[in-house]
Amino acid sequence: MIRLMAVAGFGLALWAAPAAAEVHDSGPNGFAVRATAVVPAGAQETWAELLDPADWWDGTHTFSGDAAQLSLDARAGGCFCELLPNAKDAQGKPRGGVQHLQVVYVEEPRVLRMIGALGPMQSEPVTGVLTFVLKPEDGGTRINAEYAIGGYLRMPIERIAPVVDRVIGEQVARLAAKLGAAPAAPVEDTAPPPSASPASSPGQPDAPAPVAPAKAPIIGR
Repeated sequence: MIRLMAVAGFGLALWAAPAAAEVHDSGPNGFAVRATAVVPAGAQETWAELLDPADWWDGTHTFSGDAAQLSLDARAGGCFCELLPNAKDAQGKPRGGVQHLQVVYVEEPRVLRMIGALGPMQSEPVTGVLTFVLKPEDGGTRINAEYAIGGYLRMPIERIAPVVDRVIGEQVARLAAKLGAAPAAPVEDTAPPPSASPASSPGQPDAPAPVAPAKAPIIGR
């Protein structure tokens, strides 16, 4: 299991626990990662924040470099999209856009499910299912996120899975922080640097050394 966020403030209330993430399943045709956090906010407040990714998603993991360009239309068939602004004139016609994910299931304020391939996987013949499940817990709300990827992936799974794990874990941690969860310092990365590869565009981080996955049940049932 990969712990992306160290436990901070041992002895604090449960809702102050930071987000943690893991690669919990992997095979020759795909993998799945999971992240979880408990926040002091109620389910309705947590849901509202979840639907505003421009407020909590890390702009480093966007194609424009600016999370303010993100939007989420939370209805069946809706789009988790990004606007690509005019590079020469911020007020000018946008140069394009990106559909990161498409909404396939919405049950307010409990489940949000979207399909699509994020970041560098968008150029691969794969698809993914990103599910958020909110559950009341100790006066707050537990956020469970799971992202499962399957298909033909030209990138080695043992290298891309930890990267996706880290990115999803970071986003859940940022969402939790916006809702009042205690911040936590990331665990120091002691893995050797990856082999040389072409420069990545925003949203396409380099991959760390492979890790062994641990299996666990699927969430969102």
